[in-house]
Amino acid sequence: MTSPEEQLQRYRASIDNIDAVLIHTLAERFKLTQAVGELKAIHGMPPSDPSRESLQIARLRQLAEDADLDPEFAEKFITFVIAEVIHHHERIASGGAEA
Repeated sequence: MTSPEEQLQRYRASIDNIDAVLIHTLAERFKLTQAVGELKAIHGMPPSDPSRESLQIARLRQLAEDADLDPEFAEKFITFVIAEVIHHHERIASGGAEA
């Protein structure tokens, strides 16, 4: 039988692994949104797409519900990510340095 301390260490090791996956996944997402921002800038497209953003929020809220995750949390998270992406796209469009 494992001790509570050993079990805690196992849980924490799993959490650490998941945190690493999250960071690497976000990095890949931002590489793709960087490319989107560059494409938009080249073609004079606006940095923000409110219609797409609304669809993404609704989709992720549903995914959260399906996964038994608080949809409010999911919306706050994706809203933060979208705001960062728009900020990056605005910098790209204005000729600013890569964000």
